[in-house]
Amino acid sequence: MAQKKSDTYLPLFLSWLTVEKGYSGHTVDNYQRDIREFMAFSGDKKLAGLDAKDIRAWVFYLNGRNKANSVARKISALRSFFRYLLRQEVLTVDPTASVSMPKLGKHIPVFLSVDEVFSLLEEPGAQDQFQRRDTALLELLYSTGMRVAEIVNLNVDQVDFGAGMVKVSGKGKKERLIPVGSQALEALTLYLDRRALLLAKRRAQGKKVDGEAIFLNNRGGRLTTRSVERMVQGYAIRAGITAPVTPHALRHSFATHLLEMGADLRVVQELLGHASLSTTQKYTHLTVDHLMAVYDKAHPKA
Repeated sequence: MAQKKSDTYLPLFLSWLTVEKGYSGHTVDNYQRDIREFMAFSGDKKLAGLDAKDIRAWVFYLNGRNKANSVARKISALRSFFRYLLRQEVLTVDPTASVSMPKLGKHIPVFLSVDEVFSLLEEPGAQDQFQRRDTALLELLYSTGMRVAEIVNLNVDQVDFGAGMVKVSGKGKKERLIPVGSQALEALTLYLDRRALLLAKRRAQGKKVDGEAIFLNNRGGRLTTRSVERMVQGYAIRAGITAPVTPHALRHSFATHLLEMGADLRVVQELLGHASLSTTQKYTHLTVDHLMAVYDKAHPKA
């Protein structure tokens, strides 16, 4: 059976996303899945034979089976693929050019109040096997606003305890420096003592460990994003926080609380590692809501 042209160029495109764009493995996997899904839907049509009608037929098929956000993501993946093929002169026309994105509702990020954050940070206790690790991780998430992928990929040499800074490798492998609060640094210092004991014990047993990663599981390996998500949710439930709490909610809380206390929007953009200021501006809606709530509650004529 002859190899389809999509099978020829898709691996090259995925490699370009990884090497040139610096996308994470998770993102590249999503691109591959979405593009293969379209190719399967389009049957045996060659790339040069695809047009806007084929794309719209696929979008119509997706609309009854997927949320608008998912449809938009799939169209975006396909559009990136065809634009890559245009640049490589494999195609002369982009069949996705005239296809519109679905209208998306405004997404308001979930964030916690300051009291809720403090309750969450205080939740790990002596009864928890990884109290020091979990306390340090929660403190660092809120102190820096890092993404969960950034914090699980964090290495010991990226933290400068003297300067109180952490060097983060974010999306597209773009590096940024973020200040770390004193409580987070103190929690990290206490945890690193415990981490050293775990590493020494595992090595004495002749077992493999990850000596670079800061946050380790009980086998001495790097924590996964899923483990962190489960940990955060578990402590949130114990703290009596009713809304579903993810590591990203702590990132949202970090940004929202900074803006509520008067931080400059561009400073928050830099700390979060947003390429566009418009991405950061969604937090201004939250701070306006907060100001209105305070006004309504406190002003005699409200």
